Amino acid sequence: MSRISGLVPSRFLTLLAHLVVVITLFWSRDSNVQACLPLRFTPEEYEKQDAGGRPLGHPGPLCRGAGRLPLRSVHVQQHPEPHLPQAIAAHCSASVALSFFIFERWECTTYWYIFVFCSALPAVTEVALFIAVFGLKKKPF
Repeated sequence: MSRISGLVPSRFLTLLAHLVVVITLFWSRDSNVQACLPLRFTPEEYEKQDAGGRPLGHPGPLCRGAGRLPLRSVHVQQHPEPHLPQAIAAHCSASVALSFFIFERWECTTYWYIFVFCSALPAVTEVALFIAVFGLKKKPF
């Protein structure tokens, strides 16, 4: 049980780091949009890219919310989760990758790869586990 009690705070901290990086991503949206454009661009191209990049952050908080769902439930303390290290690794790698995305001005399509592998997959796993435990009343493992 001590291993799990040490992993739950780690998971919370990685979720918090992921949230802070996404907030920073919102603040630096202008430079990230410019990084996705050629050196010479028109205002129309900028508006089109900005409109296409606006949804960048919107699915992220939803997935992190799904990731925090089990943290608010008692089942995290009662049932050791074998996927807990994977969730920690996913959110930690998302924090690092999004930091590089912001500071190195990576292409905008890179964000979607980071989102799918580091936010969406852990969120789907968490929601499925939450439904199995609380909706179907099954033991998690």
